[in-house]
Amino acid sequence: MQCDAVLLNGSVIVDESMLTGESVPITKVALVDEDDSERFNLEKHSKHVLFCGTKVLQTRFYGGKDVKARVIRTAFATSKGQLVRSIMYPKPIDASFYRDLFMFILFLSTIAAIGMVYSITLKVMSKAPIRDIIIRTLDIITIVVPPALPAALSVGSINAAMRLQKQKIFCISKNTINTCGAINVVCFDKTGTLTEDGLDFQTIRATVKSKEKNEKTAFTEEFNTMDPNELMSAGSKKDIITAVATCHSLTRIEGVLNGDPLDLILFNQTGWNLKEGEQTETELFDNVQPTIFTPPPEHHSFYGSCVDSALQRMSVIVSNPSDDTAHDMTLYCKGSPEMIRTLCDEETIPDDYMEKVNYYAQHGYRLIAIAQKKLEMNFAKASKVPRAQVECDLELLGMVVMENRLKPVTLNVINQLNAAHIRTVMVTGDNLLTAMSVARECGIIRPNKRAYLVEHLPGQHDERGRTMLVVKQAVSSSQEVVKMNEDEIFPETFEPIGSQKHFVASKYHMAISELLGRLVGVCDVFARMSPDQKQEMINLLQDIDYTVAMCGDGANDCGALKAAHAGISLSDAEASIAAPFTSKVADIRCVPIVIREGRAALVTMFSVFKYMAGYSLAQFSSILLLYWSQTNLTDLQFLYVDLFLITITALFLGSNPAADELHVYPPPNRLMTLSSFFSVVGQLVINLGAQTFIYLNVQTQSWFYPYAIPAKDSDDADLTSFEATAEFSLWPISWLTSLFDNMPIPDFNYRLFIMIVSIMSGVVGYIYENVFVHFIIEHLFYKWRKARQVDNVKVSTEYERIHLSVGSDPRWIDRANRLTAKIDVKQTNEHANHQNPRSQQKSNGAISSDENATSVTKL
Repeated sequence: MQCDAVLLNGSVIVDESMLTGESVPITKVALVDEDDSERFNLEKHSKHVLFCGTKVLQTRFYGGKDVKARVIRTAFATSKGQLVRSIMYPKPIDASFYRDLFMFILFLSTIAAIGMVYSITLKVMSKAPIRDIIIRTLDIITIVVPPALPAALSVGSINAAMRLQKQKIFCISKNTINTCGAINVVCFDKTGTLTEDGLDFQTIRATVKSKEKNEKTAFTEEFNTMDPNELMSAGSKKDIITAVATCHSLTRIEGVLNGDPLDLILFNQTGWNLKEGEQTETELFDNVQPTIFTPPPEHHSFYGSCVDSALQRMSVIVSNPSDDTAHDMTLYCKGSPEMIRTLCDEETIPDDYMEKVNYYAQHGYRLIAIAQKKLEMNFAKASKVPRAQVECDLELLGMVVMENRLKPVTLNVINQLNAAHIRTVMVTGDNLLTAMSVARECGIIRPNKRAYLVEHLPGQHDERGRTMLVVKQAVSSSQEVVKMNEDEIFPETFEPIGSQKHFVASKYHMAISELLGRLVGVCDVFARMSPDQKQEMINLLQDIDYTVAMCGDGANDCGALKAAHAGISLSDAEASIAAPFTSKVADIRCVPIVIREGRAALVTMFSVFKYMAGYSLAQFSSILLLYWSQTNLTDLQFLYVDLFLITITALFLGSNPAADELHVYPPPNRLMTLSSFFSVVGQLVINLGAQTFIYLNVQTQSWFYPYAIPAKDSDDADLTSFEATAEFSLWPISWLTSLFDNMPIPDFNYRLFIMIVSIMSGVVGYIYENVFVHFIIEHLFYKWRKARQVDNVKVSTEYERIHLSVGSDPRWIDRANRLTAKIDVKQTNEHANHQNPRSQQKSNGAISSDENATSVTKL
């Protein structure tokens, strides 16, 4: 597609991997005017829009009408244009380093201004020509602030991007690489990111009218195959198999069945066949091309709503032509158990519905509830009916249980991040208990931690009209749900454990606003999150001073990937509008690689800047000394220092590879720190001392004679002098001095003396850097200052203040919410041994602490 266009007629199958990273083909359908008063919204009606940059795989027309679309955007206004624009003009990186960089350059410029005043004063006193005053004064600026500084600073990120590309990780924003070095929290999507894309069919449980329960609806036993005869023998209908076979968005592309991996697995389990409707079937349904499902009697699926992550469901309308009531339709709907329950008639829901859901969810299974509704309407009306009008009062047919296994590298990667003290967060649209189980399995919630679930009570409110909260403790030592008193779970004395906190939250947007920042600050698993909520959560993490990375497959987390400081999309495409990083290896092994390369680029940038600033200031001080004698370095000496000693060496610094593993202590992400200041200024003082000593000492030698100022009308002034030779000889490789138009020093012993002074200056600088800067300032002083900040609750980041304010008492939830009623605390079994746990509806979160602690202390 060369433009963005709204589909008006027909249907189109497109590949949107370039935009979203989603490798599964997407079916676009024609825009239906369901409500004349509704205005077109690009995000809301995206299933009707063909985006620029996507690849059209297949088109279908019906009713004799060609496939038509109306162009709505072109050029840089299109989705592909936005991708190109984001590559050419990446979003500003709100990193403190860049602010510090400009401040440091301003500091260097101030030093240059002082040097300019000094230079002008000396030149005026010596009655130098105006041309010489201007040129020598401007030389000071280029010496203190090297013109090659921007290029040298970008070397680290460029080399890091090249190393990432060799590992099939592509980057469209080089500036983002430096930001990755400061990442302290990584958010992961669950399905397709932490777990495999495909799921294994585990079992199916249909509903049946139980004679033992006075014709109330109950679940059948577990069936490991979708055999209609087995279901009918158990007294259930085979409608659930028809629903599984028809309620999906699968399609054939060049004879091959394509679509969501979950739908493919379930459809193959049914043993049905799918074929596209031909001209004869199209004529039966007027302007709609049906999808034909067999075995007989064949079913025509001619209307469907795509899977909507925000709505947590999808629906199709199916017709059975062999039925006497061929124009009576059936709506099949599938989605999350919680959502389908809200759409179903209560009489069709078994009493133990949530118990079954929680049981499977606690064991890490993914659940899909299925329902139906008979529609007494013809195809013309059914094809245009709003979904809200028919997706109500459904009949529950049962649920399908799928096993979603972790990817092989997931546990190892999460352990690497945990060992480096990088917080890991799961963000999923799946069930809370399923998310908790997977989080336990992959190490986001560690095995030696307990989890405290926070749930809201929709029907109960406090005196201010806000939803009341209930705290539950999930443990693995009990198989019963035991109700405990507040005094039992919250004793008066607390045993500090100082362990890392864990919090599992679901539907956090329904929590009290005062708790929102704290919940996000201590939360490690978010469940039942819509795409918009994922993006909002990323923004909230950034609001409390986290540097956030987001890793997902791009299916429904594009907003979160774009909002994060560093978004990593797992996709086959080399570039995606969804994220600055795209990994063609579909697992999370890319995350520690990106962070390591980011740290390497950040350290390289710091090193290059300090190196160039140090050498420039050293050259600046030597020039000021030579200006006092009305002389200067020669052109070859300037070329050698600027090109070889400063620029080329700085460029080679960027070729250092990243570390093999993540270290516990990340590199500093601030340039304007005490360590950086003392490092640059201290080295300047050491160099200035050595230069001043040599400058004064060379003038005391018996063979020395002062520099003779050339005549004013001389075109080629001879700048060679003993002072310049002595100053230049302090630089590395001083034995090459004879090649750079120097005044040769006649005394060989004095040459050795200059070399010894140069070596001693380097040794003193090395000791100063490692002992005073690294050990005393960075290690001892920073550690002492951090301890004082914690003791006085004066930490610099908002999330640290949240952790300190939360403290070791989970009753902060009660205090922050100011509830008048007591918090009801229940101890629930997280890993019950094949026993159905008690209903835990509307779970909102879980906090974990040390398993061996006798009381709840630090979250």
